[in-house]
Amino acid sequence: MPDTPPHQDGRGAVPAQTGSITYLEPALWQQLADAGTDREFCLSWLRLQCRLIDEVHQGAVMMGPADAGPFLPLASWPEQLPTPQLFDNVVQRVLRERKGVVVRFQADLPEAVPDRFHLGYPVKVDNRLHGVVALDIAHRKPEGLQSVMRQLQWGAAWLENRILRKQAGPIEHAQEQLTTTLDLAARALQERHSQGAAVACVTELATRLACDRVSIGFRKQEFIEVAALSHSAQFGGQLNLLQAIGRVMDECCDQGRPVLYPAAEISPGTILRAHAELAVQHKSAAILTIPLFAPGGSHYGALTFERGVGPPFALREVELCQAVGALLGPILEEKRRNDRSLPTRLRDSWNAQLHKLWEPGHAAAKVAALSLAALAVFFAFAKGDYRVTAKTVLEGEVQRAITVPFDGYVEEALVRAGDLVRAGQPMARLNDKDLALERLKWASLKEQHQLEYYKALAGRDLAAAKVYSEQATQAAAELRLLEQLLERARIAAPFDGVVVSGDLSQSLGAPVARGDVLFEVAPLHSYRVMLDVDERDIGVLAVGQPGRLVLNALPDQDLPFTVEKITPVSIAREGINYFRVEASLLEPSERLRPGMEGYGKVEADRRHLLWIWTHPIIDWLRLWAWKWTP
Repeated sequence: MPDTPPHQDGRGAVPAQTGSITYLEPALWQQLADAGTDREFCLSWLRLQCRLIDEVHQGAVMMGPADAGPFLPLASWPEQLPTPQLFDNVVQRVLRERKGVVVRFQADLPEAVPDRFHLGYPVKVDNRLHGVVALDIAHRKPEGLQSVMRQLQWGAAWLENRILRKQAGPIEHAQEQLTTTLDLAARALQERHSQGAAVACVTELATRLACDRVSIGFRKQEFIEVAALSHSAQFGGQLNLLQAIGRVMDECCDQGRPVLYPAAEISPGTILRAHAELAVQHKSAAILTIPLFAPGGSHYGALTFERGVGPPFALREVELCQAVGALLGPILEEKRRNDRSLPTRLRDSWNAQLHKLWEPGHAAAKVAALSLAALAVFFAFAKGDYRVTAKTVLEGEVQRAITVPFDGYVEEALVRAGDLVRAGQPMARLNDKDLALERLKWASLKEQHQLEYYKALAGRDLAAAKVYSEQATQAAAELRLLEQLLERARIAAPFDGVVVSGDLSQSLGAPVARGDVLFEVAPLHSYRVMLDVDERDIGVLAVGQPGRLVLNALPDQDLPFTVEKITPVSIAREGINYFRVEASLLEPSERLRPGMEGYGKVEADRRHLLWIWTHPIIDWLRLWAWKWTP
């Protein structure tokens, strides 16, 4: 029954009623402990405070959102006198100053009655204001006011504790969800294969949620197929059960939300036909199915929880199952997809890309597919120049070797490799002192034989004259030979060109033998291009084909050439056979030098671009197949 204010005496005070308080306090404390709603709790608490504090005329508890308000009356005492506007002044001061406040109140009372006091005390948690307690009490001395304020301060701890408990409830529930979800995720990640991970997780869920059976299924084509049952590694003989659970999962995913059987307030208007059939056929008292959704919004599986006996699934359990499905589902789905065979993964990937082309959206995929199709058509019909690339070296068309004409010693070296020479320019000189002495000797012998010849003629000795004549002729021949050797001791360039090899500057005075090569000279304006063509490409080359050459030393200039000769002899280098192909330059340049290297491209013919880019691997596959075909 509602409380009634006690009778007031002439001073407006309320006489103490010790016996009544003693009788009522246990009931009020019990009401406070059993209070379910905030209003019931605040009303019981206010009754206790007004019984414990003497001479209270009215009281009120205003509560609201922390620090935001508005703070509205939640409980008043006495209940039949709800006058919260009476406390507007003191409540505003408490909200402004955020501490206990005492205000003298002048009511419409006789002059003989002393003024009353309004007391206000804030209800704060973590320095945030959640409400205000206000009391209208009779006049009393300062010591009495302090006692009342102390009682309010102690009593407000009950309200603060109530607020803390309400705040801790969702946090504890969230912590429980997080702990369970992370434990199951860790359990799934410990397993190497998807089947083992699924069985371990559904078994753990069945144990934690007191379920008789927990199952998980994944979409296979258009329907969901059960992948694992709790407490069962093999379930091949339970075909009817698996089909019933699969229909339950399909029913849940088709509706796109959790399905709870029997129907509850959290899922109004839910279709439960498949769930009801499963409950009847397999004696399930409560069934909960959670759909598993991919980021794009499409479902890929479901979790089904069954209880044969016991209470139905509460809202907290449904939220926990949804949290578990949100984290555990993607992990198991990823493991399942990774366990598929390679052909299956390739097929699914191809189908997924095809679906993007026909589904709404995916503009980037459609543009990319159209671009690839256009490129494929273009390369299938477009043609280009098929060119054979080969490493190339530049050689002189004629390369003259300058050799030693006779045994001797190097006297002087005038050029070395790399120098340009002109026809007749001295290149080196051999020591000719011995030849000069030999020449002098034979000149003397010639004169002597001629003198003897003339004496024999004068003495009419024809036989002796004949002998001396022959000896003089022999001496003249030797003399001419020595003169030629003396001329050849001065080695000259045979034509305008460049010294390709030879350096005698470090060999002055060294002996040389007849026939030793001293220098090699090549012409400056007559070159030939030597290409080392891979044997795999030699079959498409023919004499007369054009080409372009770019040298390492002249990367900014390409030189045209024409194939002149294809040698039938191959050379092996780095495990590959090459054929030497000779070509002639069409536009010689002053900047060219024998021995320069680069790369040449011979234009074989025009072919499809797709063939040009793919024929190396196709040819290799043909040879490989031929090699291993019996």
